[in-house]
Amino acid sequence: MFKNNMRLQIPSKSQNESFARIVVASFASQLDPTIEELADVKTAVSEAVTNAIIHGYGNDLGTITIECSIEGNKLEIIIEDNGRGIKDVNKAMEPLYTSSPELERSGMGFTVMETFMDRLEVYSDQENGTKIKMIKEFNSVTSKE
Repeated sequence: MFKNNMRLQIPSKSQNESFARIVVASFASQLDPTIEELADVKTAVSEAVTNAIIHGYGNDLGTITIECSIEGNKLEIIIEDNGRGIKDVNKAMEPLYTSSPELERSGMGFTVMETFMDRLEVYSDQENGTKIKMIKEFNSVTSKE
């Protein structure tokens, strides 16, 4: 089976969040998603990139790497930073938990990602960054190989 890949690296600046979601949505469009499916992907990417910017790097500038692949009807998205990492991934994934309450964050980023994607995996090492892997399977796919 044919596998299509793409890779994007962007600076951890807030204005790049919308760029990242548009690039991933454009890549995913080859799966012929519904408007709702595309909105789900864009929202999940937005949350993951925003987390990397705010929690991964804070006021420091770093690089966010986004890798996407399509195989069959499955879209895999990996968003990775080399920032601070997450001290307790399980705690961070609890709804309403935020490590930065002073920033008035809702603490719903991982919950949103889990809701809109079929699978979410989070790997993190303090001081070495975080890697988020999200998978979405599309039902409306027509083979374009």
